[in-house]
Amino acid sequence: MWLLVWGLGLAGQLCWNMENQWFNTFVYAKIGKDPSIISGMIICSALATTFSTFFFGTLSDRIGKRRHFIAIGYILWGIFTIGFGLTQFMSKEMYTLVAFTVVMADVVMSFFGSMGNDSGFNAWINDIMTDKNRGGLGAALATQPVLGTMIGTVAGGLLVGSEDNYMRLFVVMGSIVILFGIISIFALGPEYDFEPHKKGTFLQHFLSVFNFKEFFKLKELVIVHIGLSLFFIGFNVYFAYMGNYIIYYLGYTPDMMGIIEAVPLTLAMFFAIPIAKLINKNKHPYIVLFAILINTLGCAITYPIKNTSVDPTKIFDLRLWLGVFVIGIGYIAILQTTKVWTKQLYPKTSRGQFEGIWILFFVLIPMAFGSLIGEAVVKTSGETFIDTISGKMQYVPNGNIFLAGGAIVLISIIPFLLTVKYHKERIKVGEKHE
Repeated sequence: MWLLVWGLGLAGQLCWNMENQWFNTFVYAKIGKDPSIISGMIICSALATTFSTFFFGTLSDRIGKRRHFIAIGYILWGIFTIGFGLTQFMSKEMYTLVAFTVVMADVVMSFFGSMGNDSGFNAWINDIMTDKNRGGLGAALATQPVLGTMIGTVAGGLLVGSEDNYMRLFVVMGSIVILFGIISIFALGPEYDFEPHKKGTFLQHFLSVFNFKEFFKLKELVIVHIGLSLFFIGFNVYFAYMGNYIIYYLGYTPDMMGIIEAVPLTLAMFFAIPIAKLINKNKHPYIVLFAILINTLGCAITYPIKNTSVDPTKIFDLRLWLGVFVIGIGYIAILQTTKVWTKQLYPKTSRGQFEGIWILFFVLIPMAFGSLIGEAVVKTSGETFIDTISGKMQYVPNGNIFLAGGAIVLISIIPFLLTVKYHKERIKVGEKHE
């Protein structure tokens, strides 16, 4: 079981990292330094991801199987990841068409990625989670994105290289995902199937998740999702543009950027161990409150850094590394905790569908609003210049993305303070029944 948890999980996170990190730098390197394309990709792919998760989550709940969706989803995910790289060979004279094609290619890739990873793999994790493995699975789910970022940024930088060979990156990462999709065909057997859960016809079942009546009955779950959404709106304001900030504002090369992100995040990852112990002690609200404050501190450390105050020929800059490290601690803590916290609150008969609600609050809303706010920040307060070839205005993000993002992250502390009451009441009820 643990081999599948780590193999499928890490392969998926490598591919998501590539989309979230390297697709954005790919656009700046091969298409144009235009944050509108990035926000367009983020919003449209988030919509595709959300629909895919709801659709396939409902379907897998009804037939009582996840394994087929995991295998098919991962294989197609890898194929379309490789296909995304082909957009760089389109004629740049048709700028609008190229930009549209890039966005649509990302949409297709995200659709199948969500089929395999979000509604397939993540729902399967829900199926196998017990009180005994809850902390371990939570730690795995939290550290996998960090490992994906660490490995993906370092390996990605090396694969892209000084010659900006993004096609090499897409082929390697896509092939890894295809490989694990094939492995899952043989490794995920019928023993992981479960009793189907049906609510009327498929359409009635699918639409039932948009009737939030059942969701709003679970007050603790609702408030956690609202806080989660606010946090990741702020997170996406700066994270979507962080790679381009390091490369095009501070002046580091892609391979150096990978190391700058990977090493501090690797160190931050060790906090997952004590956090897992606190999760098992049901300290969820307090971990999240700590995560919000520490993430905001990381943004405050990074915000004042100017391109004139760093030497891009030297990879180590104390403020930058410290900022990424502190941001990473907050990110790991809140992701690790909320993944376990929300899964504990899901109705047992609708786990696949409620994974879709997680995507709605964790992906769609934060990515849509976060990327639009980030785009506005970059365009109004970033660095600008005119491209001599296309004649179009080019935008480079600066430290203001951390100022805006950190402020929104801090606001998310309000709903999480409200969860303390409901969380304590639920734990007391659980203790009485033991």
